[in-house]
Amino acid sequence: MATKKTQAAISPLMQELSGYIAGALRKPLPAAVSEKTRHHVLDTIAAMVSGSRLLPGRMAISYVKTLGGKREATVVGSRLVTSAVHAALANAMCAHADETDDSHAPSLTHPGCGIVSAALAVAERTGRDGDTLLRAVALGYDVSSRLTMSLGGAEFRQAGHLTHSFGPTFGAAAASAALLKLDADQVRHVLSYTAQQVSGLSTYPRDTEHVEKAFDFGGMAARNGVTAASMVASGCTAVEDVFSGERNFFIAYDESRRSGRPAPQPQVLTRELGTTYEIMRTNIKRWSVGSPIQAPLDSLYELIRAHGVKARDVERVTVRVSTSGADTTNNRDMPDICMQHMCAVMLLDGIVTFESAHDEKRMKHPQVLALRRRVELVRDEELQKLIPERHGIVELALKDGRRLRHHTRAVRGTAQNPMPRAEVDEKCYHLMAPILGAKRTRALCDAVWSITALKDVRRLRPLLTA
Repeated sequence: MATKKTQAAISPLMQELSGYIAGALRKPLPAAVSEKTRHHVLDTIAAMVSGSRLLPGRMAISYVKTLGGKREATVVGSRLVTSAVHAALANAMCAHADETDDSHAPSLTHPGCGIVSAALAVAERTGRDGDTLLRAVALGYDVSSRLTMSLGGAEFRQAGHLTHSFGPTFGAAAASAALLKLDADQVRHVLSYTAQQVSGLSTYPRDTEHVEKAFDFGGMAARNGVTAASMVASGCTAVEDVFSGERNFFIAYDESRRSGRPAPQPQVLTRELGTTYEIMRTNIKRWSVGSPIQAPLDSLYELIRAHGVKARDVERVTVRVSTSGADTTNNRDMPDICMQHMCAVMLLDGIVTFESAHDEKRMKHPQVLALRRRVELVRDEELQKLIPERHGIVELALKDGRRLRHHTRAVRGTAQNPMPRAEVDEKCYHLMAPILGAKRTRALCDAVWSITALKDVRRLRPLLTA
């Protein structure tokens, strides 16, 4: 407990934030927020299941098997039950084993892979009910997004830091601390341990196999967040206020002094907490591909549906996206993050599935390669100015002389164009059924939709193992 002497060193911002985290699970979520949180819990679990069979997921599961650990939480897609810390790490890497999981555009994060994995592991460890899990997840999204936005978001990333790990680590820690029933004094210590562990560099595009990226975006955040909360729950003490005072967190990451970028805004951490829920601004992907590819695929899909376009009709395809989006997806070696390849697949199949987005052999198929050569990717400076909104413009030149164009301004699944429950259910069912089987997948989807009636989340275990 903080003494009267230390209380004077605790800033009002820290008092508000730690108090909110400590009391968040006692407050019911608004109905719309509860519903949206279910979408993201199911979407992330589906990403875990499908990712458990991809290389990053397989490697993560293989790794945690070597660690031992008390049987506290399920490693999804396997028969392994291990410590909450190890399960959070493995599940988060599975959830970001490819590009299926959710994203929060304003903070430049993929919150679900780290936060849902951490919250699920700690909820299993403590036997919490489903409604409490939802509240913890929503809390994690609120803390995660605000943390990264307080550092400057895009500007912070431009300095070389990895927004995708900074915010979600704090989000995972907040969700874990709340589930462990830590009080405000203890939460302050959790935040200090979290600040000491948070890290990440924007070198991830160099990872050709997506393994380290899965750790950077998900596994590291989930593991470190659960670790911070678990240490404090076991009695470890720490600095009372890591966000203020000498050599604090925001001073350490203040890029304005040497780069001229905007200074951090700590006040963002508590802005509209409890009234604005950031999970409502978080996107669910319609297509299991990289975020910059979503808008062009939406446009192609609409052109195919509206005009009956076939691959054989196409003379040339021009795709315009933001400069950063083009740089991230230009002629990559992995199918699901290669713009030209995925556009060719959409034209050939009329749809993009999880299987087609991960078919590496097809990248060498003569028919795909021939169509891919007709796809021109344009770095559009005007679309870059609209980031974090991801626009995409597709122009088709057809062999019969027609010119077709479609501009996607709100990607399907974003806050501006959300997917209804039925579409989320369909996506998740098709991701999981090949691994869990149709009957168990249907039962798992239904269990998440009715999760507020679940008395103990450990009852999900038989549905999560394979």
